[in-house]
Amino acid sequence: MGKRDNRVAYMNPIAMARSRGPVQSSGPTIQDYLNRPRPTWEEVKEQLEKKKKGSKALAEFEEKMNENWKKELEKHREKLLSGSESSSKKRQRKKKEKKKSGRYSSSSSSSDSSSSSSDSEDEDKKQGKRKKKKKNRSHKSSESSMSETESDSKDSLKKKKKSKDASEKEKDIKGLSKKRKMYPEEKPLSSESLSESDYTEEEKTKKKKKHKKHSKKKKKKAASSNPDSP
Repeated sequence: MGKRDNRVAYMNPIAMARSRGPVQSSGPTIQDYLNRPRPTWEEVKEQLEKKKKGSKALAEFEEKMNENWKKELEKHREKLLSGSESSSKKRQRKKKEKKKSGRYSSSSSSSDSSSSSSDSEDEDKKQGKRKKKKKNRSHKSSESSMSETESDSKDSLKKKKKSKDASEKEKDIKGLSKKRKMYPEEKPLSSESLSESDYTEEEKTKKKKKHKKHSKKKKKKAASSNPDSP
């Protein structure tokens, strides 16, 4: 049994496309785009000039707005001019009235000047008296404040001394209480305690005597055993 032949013939795609021929396209081609109708240079210039000039309707609207604005400006100027004339007339009337009032006031001012001079002297005297009173009051208030401060300082010193003495007493009391806790006081010995102490001393003396006797006996035994040994 031989192997199956799975080989396939190679087909060149470019050659296949050439053999089919040109493809028929439904839309416009590049040649159609290049051969399109174009305007001349003169037509382009005319279009640019039209754009610069603008539309006729806009130009007419601008002219109307300018005319209306001019009319409003003229009305406003007339109002200002009329108002300035009326204000100038009012000022002139006020000046005339002031001149008339000044003539009448000049005669009355001479009489008023004499009275005003006397009034000013009286006011100066009153002011001098007021200043003296104020000085006396300030001097008295300063003296009273000084005395108050001195009394306050004395009271504060007394209070400080009292507080120091009280704190020292408290410290002494605390120290004594601590010492009592650490070292309690020795109580007086009663008759029973004295008898017990005497009894203990007698026992100690007896024990010492017995110890001495026992030591002497040991020495004698040792002395007696030494000659027998050689």
